[in-house]
Amino acid sequence: MYINATGYYVPTGRVPNEYFTPRMGVTPEWIEQRTGIRTRSRAGENETVDTMGVCAVENAIPKLSYDIKNVDLIVAAHYCTYDSVATLAHKVQREYGIAGAKAVYVSSACSSFINGLEVVEGYFAMGKATKALLICSEHNSYYSDDTDTKAGHLWGDAAVAYFISKDKVADSDMKILDVFTEGLGHIGKGPEGVTLRPKEEGISMPDGRDVFIHACKNMVYSLNKSLGHLGIGLNDISKLITHQANKRIVAQVAHQLGLGMDSFLNNIEEYGNTGSASAALVLAENLDKIHKGEKVALMVFGGGYSCGCFVVEV
Repeated sequence: MYINATGYYVPTGRVPNEYFTPRMGVTPEWIEQRTGIRTRSRAGENETVDTMGVCAVENAIPKLSYDIKNVDLIVAAHYCTYDSVATLAHKVQREYGIAGAKAVYVSSACSSFINGLEVVEGYFAMGKATKALLICSEHNSYYSDDTDTKAGHLWGDAAVAYFISKDKVADSDMKILDVFTEGLGHIGKGPEGVTLRPKEEGISMPDGRDVFIHACKNMVYSLNKSLGHLGIGLNDISKLITHQANKRIVAQVAHQLGLGMDSFLNNIEEYGNTGSASAALVLAENLDKIHKGEKVALMVFGGGYSCGCFVVEV
């Protein structure tokens, strides 16, 4: 598969650590020390999962070498929803008049983007699609509680969009070399590790330590799976990107791999945890830092639990 164009949208609003001091009784330094977050992106009053997703698509279109109406598969992959019936995939189809395309929604918490890649891979393999649009949009602040001392200070909002084709269509296309995912609902806290119950407490993370332990272990596991599939080593990867949940998780993954933090690209310091958009967003934002022919590995871990990795050659 090939990535033809990427786009993203990050709301202009920023919530600094100081905002949480009167609400949670913690200092800005306490938050930064434990999470690496200084500010987090926050959607505006009239912004939703859908509006941010459309903006991400709009950002990608100028880089696209074909008409968006040639897309025959639209996959929305995320866990925050504005409308769980009329999904973001259907909204984008209507916005751009993409007749004849399939429109589906898939969710696997913060692993959703890579699971969405697998859905695209499957449609391509079956011969049911040749050009796909994968969109991930998370409106965490719609569901989060700013007074939640365990996780209220973590969440950010953002969206990302990738156009993907079965065959190469332009010299600028990036090649997807491997896609790996695995469900982990049977380990640790599993389905109770992170929850989003809209009519109850919203989004919550009752046991952050359990999430931390399994995220560190299984992102490395996912990376090793992809490297094994490709028959390459860690030294063949130019840059690594993890799910942006906590800067300490990135540091622990780096430690396990025997690498310095300069091998990793991050945006958590400014945006916070933007959920399943985060790793793909980091790549889309930093393409100018990656040279032609270099390989980048993206690792994710999602509440539920689940993990995944995909490797792309720029």
